[in-house]
Amino acid sequence: MTAATEVDARAIRRIAFNHRLSHWDVKFSPYLYISPFFIVFALIGLFPLGYTAWVSLHDWNLIGGQGDFVGLENFQTVLAQPYFWISLRNTFSIFLLSAVPQVIAAIAIAAVLDFNLRGKTFWRMGVLLPYVVAPVAVALIFNDLFGDKYGVINQLLNTVGIDSIRWHVDIIPSHFAIATMVNFRWTGYNALIFLAAMQAVPRDFYEAAIIDGAGRWRTFWSLTVPLMRPTIIFVIITSTIGGLQIFDEPRMFDQYGQGGASRQWQTLTLYIYELGWNQRNFGRASAVSWLLFLIIILIAALNFYISRRISATSDKAIKVRPIKARGKIS
Repeated sequence: MTAATEVDARAIRRIAFNHRLSHWDVKFSPYLYISPFFIVFALIGLFPLGYTAWVSLHDWNLIGGQGDFVGLENFQTVLAQPYFWISLRNTFSIFLLSAVPQVIAAIAIAAVLDFNLRGKTFWRMGVLLPYVVAPVAVALIFNDLFGDKYGVINQLLNTVGIDSIRWHVDIIPSHFAIATMVNFRWTGYNALIFLAAMQAVPRDFYEAAIIDGAGRWRTFWSLTVPLMRPTIIFVIITSTIGGLQIFDEPRMFDQYGQGGASRQWQTLTLYIYELGWNQRNFGRASAVSWLLFLIIILIAALNFYISRRISATSDKAIKVRPIKARGKIS
């Protein structure tokens, strides 16, 4: 082999190696770019989840540490406790009282903010201020509002001849008060998400609807809301996840933080806290944590399925039936 031939062979091998390296770069670089997220998620998400499942299968004490393997005994014990079912009832009650009005109010606020208002930046920042306030501060303010004896709301009710409401004694009033705190913090945050979705709708659609004679109300329900369905589904699912894990508001609703003297507003997260740190039984606390995780997955999947079914049905109806405006078919 001559020197020239050997140089050509080296050049060909170098080109082939560079081509192979470029192919590997195109194929594997995207995974390397997104790998930090999955690494962090595995460390702070999947590992605690798996470790909690391991703890739930053992007789695990805060002081003594890992004990004997008990299998599903912790789950059976927890499901036999009436306090678990009371906490589950309270969790769903507070969740429904907060999530449903919250989504409706957020869409309404977003629709108002979407108008050409003066000082629109000020108003958009204003609706986000409650989200910035610390949960402890919100709880202190609302405790003064919903005080049983000297609360502002009860004093206003007394001035119009209505008896005082026992916000910290009765079940439904306590749930309503806590749900009000949740709505105060999160409605503005969700409103800005809906506002971003509304502004992403092409304005040509609105102009075509106005030319066809559709009013503002008809345009909103027949055009804006259908195009916002992915965002609405997202907000519903995130509200479900956050609402079923509510902790700060019921924890700070009274000075004891146990969910009431008779557990009137004790949620599942407060029950987990009681089992883990008061009773020091990490096995049962982990079992309740996994039950809550499964409940959240089930409810989120159900919400997603129902939302997709409603979306598909509405899309078919829109394709079949044009928008009616002012009594005429446009």
